Amino acid sequence: MDDILETIYPKCRGLIDPETWSGLEIALEGDTSRENFRNGLLRLSESGGLPAYLPEIARIEEGLNRVKAWANGGAGHPDRMCVNPSLEILEVTWRQLASFFGSDGDVSDPVPEAGEEMLLLWKDMETGDTLIGPASEEDLLALKIVIEDLDPVEIVQGSSIPVGALDRALDRAVSRGLLLRPPSLIRRPSTHFQTNPALEEDYASSPVFTLQWHVTQACDLHCKHCYDRSDRSPLKPDQAISILDDFRDFCRSRHVKAQVSFTGGNPLLYPHFDELYRAAAERGLATAILGNPASRKRLEDLILIQHPIFFQVSLEGLREHNDDIRGPGHFDRTMSFLEILKDLNIYSMVMLTLTRENMGAVLPLSEVLRGKVDYFTFNRLSMVGEGADLRLPEVDDYVAFLREYIEACRENPVMGLKDNLINILHHREDVPLTGGCTGFGCGAAFNFIALLPDGEVHACRKFPSYIGNIFEQDFSALYESEPARQYRSGSRACSACAIRPVCGGCLASTYSHGLDVFGDRDPMCFMGK
Repeated sequence: MDDILETIYPKCRGLIDPETWSGLEIALEGDTSRENFRNGLLRLSESGGLPAYLPEIARIEEGLNRVKAWANGGAGHPDRMCVNPSLEILEVTWRQLASFFGSDGDVSDPVPEAGEEMLLLWKDMETGDTLIGPASEEDLLALKIVIEDLDPVEIVQGSSIPVGALDRALDRAVSRGLLLRPPSLIRRPSTHFQTNPALEEDYASSPVFTLQWHVTQACDLHCKHCYDRSDRSPLKPDQAISILDDFRDFCRSRHVKAQVSFTGGNPLLYPHFDELYRAAAERGLATAILGNPASRKRLEDLILIQHPIFFQVSLEGLREHNDDIRGPGHFDRTMSFLEILKDLNIYSMVMLTLTRENMGAVLPLSEVLRGKVDYFTFNRLSMVGEGADLRLPEVDDYVAFLREYIEACRENPVMGLKDNLINILHHREDVPLTGGCTGFGCGAAFNFIALLPDGEVHACRKFPSYIGNIFEQDFSALYESEPARQYRSGSRACSACAIRPVCGGCLASTYSHGLDVFGDRDPMCFMGK
């Protein structure tokens, strides 16, 4: 009998002294049913022999045993968001009892307080861990939305609550395992992995979809490699907010996190930027900024709305070369700006556009940026627009540079591996492959699209890759369109390559060399050479 009780009630056993436990066993007269055990605890607690909350501890342990009995993975992959089938909601008459079981907010010496509390007991269907915690109002709201199949948009209508608050509540419930979400529908077909099936598990589906939104062409710089100085009319505020609603709907329907990377031109020069930024935050969208140095006050105002997940600026080399490309004083302004980002705890990124002229400055610049930026990497020049006047390095020189860059990355934590062609060297040296440009090789029209100020949508902003217009089609229609399918399929020349799932070269490089992006491979690719 002792073994049976200790298996079900180990916490109770640990809270009761041996003599009282033995007396309890005798009093049960061999009846180890859960009801009889709890009644025995109740009698002892009422007589002052045990803490008054102990019968509730027993109820919790019984619930945890039921939860533990659920088979791992038994829920499978739902076709819609649902409640974790192992979840139990237990109403108890004492607070702080979850602390006895190592829940969030655990304390070394729990001090229960008389008072009603609702506890959640559930099993993590991925790890198999049995979990417990007090139910917050947000938890209960998220469960209610799913159980009653409520629409968050309809719930918040007529209130001051933004729909993003409900979306975030649902997302947090999913992250904790209270709710189960279908897998991401931003997914590569199995045929994409025919040359390397081992990559499918890690690179088949993206959990995030990024909208790179060029909200304005206005810019306070005139860089020598700018790929588009055309005159495009910016969106009106009501048009822009309607686009955000559509983007939210698209990402929720695809079961992915939505990220908007605001850029331009300089996005902070868009007259209605704060309004647009606030609207994105209210819709639960992660926000990032790709722009030029700004004042501390400007950043503080944005943080009050929503902390950006990152702010990306550009440097094209050390001071002399950078300022020749981007204008006098730009290098020093950017270095000062990085100090502001660090002080405000905004993740900072520096992007360099690599050309024949500045390739030798990349590693020296990475040393200047060590400890001053969170992430530094480069994109190869796209020779379109004004960038057509600049040149890329010769392939052999570029390969030698990549070897040096990879080696430097091992010693400099701010350096990132972005160019897809880096995976060629990793493949040759049997080093684990990286996700490349967007985490999934070329992400053009896969987990990334670019929206221009006049509504044009492109697979990639670095070259003309038109897939439609947001005023004529919604995001779902654009994503499923034939042009989008073509761009995310990449070049036929890469179809037999072993690293295709994490590479695909650079379509912008192919285009800017006057080649067919769907039939030719990146002219700087050195696979097989």
